[in-house]
Amino acid sequence: MMSVKEKVLVIVGDATETVDTLYPILRLREDGFEPVVAAPEKRQYQMVLHEVKPGWTITKEWEGYTIEADIAFADIREQDYLGIFFSGGRAPEYIRDDANLIRITRHFFAEGKPIASVCHGVEIPARADCVRGRRMATVPKCQFDLEICGGTFVNEPCVIDGNLVSGRTWHDHGHYMGAWMKMLNDARAIKNAPPLRASA
Repeated sequence: MMSVKEKVLVIVGDATETVDTLYPILRLREDGFEPVVAAPEKRQYQMVLHEVKPGWTITKEWEGYTIEADIAFADIREQDYLGIFFSGGRAPEYIRDDANLIRITRHFFAEGKPIASVCHGVEIPARADCVRGRRMATVPKCQFDLEICGGTFVNEPCVIDGNLVSGRTWHDHGHYMGAWMKMLNDARAIKNAPPLRASA
């Protein structure tokens, strides 16, 4: 009998970064989890590609692939999910005030479930008042967002602070993703462990 796959949320919106979004989705599938793409509405979203080109001082943006959201924030029962991933791109800036997203975000921090964030993804837990006293990596341009909300900026490719794993940009995926996947695998093993039998 096939076991039920544990579900993990991947938070997106229009202008979510393509690599930031697809890499965790594929890693989750590889390890036998069910990635659930969540957004303000259940519809198709336009992803983008971000990179600082030589000679540029700001990020250049191209259209990326599109992605279908599996569920709207309002319909999420956060207790049904093992972990959450905050993708980067411009989307976090536009979706971070969503009351349901704030509710969902606070649940994962309060319950100590595995959380990962990359690049501008930090703007969501910062807005939800969940980064106070936490160490995080993010793209340097979001250092202010993190620090003004009480967090500590760490300019490293992988930062682990309790149940929270973070990276700066998509260039760091190969550094921080393994730590988050280990947390998820450990959490799944604990959740699915057979109950201890009382000794006779």
